Amino acid sequence: MPAERLGRWLARQGIASRRGADELLRQGRVRVNQVPAPPSGQLIDPDRDLVEVDGRRVESDRGPRRYLALNKPVGVVSTVRDPEGRPTVLDLVPDGAGLFPVGRLDRDSRGLLFLTDDGELAQRLTHPRYGAPKTYRVRLAQPISRSQLQELREGPALEDGPTHPTAVRPEARGEVLFVTLREGRNRELRRMLELVGSTVLDLERVEFAGIRLGTLPPGAVRELSRAEVARLRREAGLG
Repeated sequence: MPAERLGRWLARQGIASRRGADELLRQGRVRVNQVPAPPSGQLIDPDRDLVEVDGRRVESDRGPRRYLALNKPVGVVSTVRDPEGRPTVLDLVPDGAGLFPVGRLDRDSRGLLFLTDDGELAQRLTHPRYGAPKTYRVRLAQPISRSQLQELREGPALEDGPTHPTAVRPEARGEVLFVTLREGRNRELRRMLELVGSTVLDLERVEFAGIRLGTLPPGAVRELSRAEVARLRREAGLG
């Protein structure tokens, strides 16, 4: 088998997302042939090299990947585990071993989230370079004004940098917005709306990379179809 970057290979084995695999390397938790891997990673031959994470061997072939859609309720955190003991998205999934969330939603938001053990796909769907679109339905405390709407569409500058122009469609006389973003910064949409002077009452992700939430009940999960997985891979530039 051709040589492959260690971080990418760990992600393909479902150990973590690509970003999570890089963090494992930085923390010194990965060994190759019983030698600590460099924090920046290295090339490996999966057929010849012994790779261990936290002392446990990583097998090269884990079989078919899993791809789930979840309707995350408010009050649930988008992590594998939570040090504060709050309920996590994996608490909602029977037999969720090896899965991790794709596309975080903050604790106060709800809606569509993916769960998978495909680290490469997860990394691409959340990386700004690939710009996977995410659409949200936002209910505001008061109707948005024309000037606020224009500022939101142009992309207001946040404390961690400018945002990109945003697609916004108002409904219900401006009290409900459908907003599409192609970034994934922490609480980005809430901060954008706060900056233009709007107060969010409810925020729900209704579509992610072309996959719609539909009628999936809160807290429920479903397997993605082959066609949906293929669409996600195309959106992520994986063919």
